[in-house]
Amino acid sequence: MPDIKIKRVYDTPDPHDGVRILVDRLWPRGLHKSDVHMEYWLKDVAPSPELRRWFGHDPANWNMFQIRYRQELMHGNADLSRLMHLAGQQNVTLLYAAHNTQCNHALILQDFLRKTVAEQKMHG
Repeated sequence: MPDIKIKRVYDTPDPHDGVRILVDRLWPRGLHKSDVHMEYWLKDVAPSPELRRWFGHDPANWNMFQIRYRQELMHGNADLSRLMHLAGQQNVTLLYAAHNTQCNHALILQDFLRKTVAEQKMHG
């Protein structure tokens, strides 16, 4: 099964990253588009603006944020469908800008994709 990795958008690209996909709704601060080595920017897989503001990257909100973001992912959208297709076909690296590498939406999205793609492969 293809690998689904996550990496801060500010980190150096690696040849083993596969398809690099920015999964933030907002463009990363301090970066020009020419500085970001990526194939796709799938804004709509990021948490809704309301959920992002509520979370505020506060670790105290992390457990509830995980639940609420997974609920949003369950509703799906075109960007999520595209991402699931890509992740099922080849290695992908999900790029995010958050400073906290332990409490960010890319971790949740990575887990969601791994489980969903594995289920699709079993039933596909």
